[in-house]
Amino acid sequence: MTENGDATPLVQLESVNKHFGALHVLKDINLTVSRGEVLVVIGPSGSGKSTLCRAINRLETIDDGTIVFDGQPLPEEGKALAKLRSEVGMVFQSFNLFAHKTIRENVTLGPLKVRKKARDDADRRAMELLERVGIAAQADKYPAQLSGGQQQRVAIARALAMDPKMILFDEPTSALDPEMVQEVLDVMIGLARDGMTMMVVTHEMGFARRAANRVVFMADGQIVEENTPDEFFTNAQTDRAKDFLSKILTH
Repeated sequence: MTENGDATPLVQLESVNKHFGALHVLKDINLTVSRGEVLVVIGPSGSGKSTLCRAINRLETIDDGTIVFDGQPLPEEGKALAKLRSEVGMVFQSFNLFAHKTIRENVTLGPLKVRKKARDDADRRAMELLERVGIAAQADKYPAQLSGGQQQRVAIARALAMDPKMILFDEPTSALDPEMVQEVLDVMIGLARDGMTMMVVTHEMGFARRAANRVVFMADGQIVEENTPDEFFTNAQTDRAKDFLSKILTH
């Protein structure tokens, strides 16, 4: 998979379990993500997809099992955890931008505060990234002045500004109006082509088909099936996956 010849996975989950009270949301999850891979996680609501995504940068803790990122077990807290979070970007369903800061300030905040970059460097990089996601002209506006699709593209630029080793996307288009979805997916497809390691929880099957190297199908807290997009969408192996696909691919 990887062009740089490094065969060790960037992320490795082994026998990961997670409960919310009596609810067993992740059941013995075993999963690896290779460097440069685009892994798309799909499945019905409540199947544990978002929890899985959030466990990788420790926004959710796990009950047992191990998660290793870039050769190191996930740190518990403190500086090591801050470092992990700077290396694993996250793009949420709700854009989570700072409302009182301009677009440029939103993108430069992490590099200035966490990476201790010089302001000129951070500003220059922010403008490059805003250009890349197609909203450089909006740099001095505030989030409320932008459409949802533009705000989500800012959130992607903000994640990229930290030069992460991986970006997690947790349903990045589900809060958007339908006409804005494609502008965000186009940016993500560009990142995939550039070799960014990505884990994407999404309902957008078109994106999964176009950009994924591998599709993971989850149901009831378990990984039921994983395969290439072509194989998964045309030749699902399990009844659970076939049932899911028959419901969403009918139109």
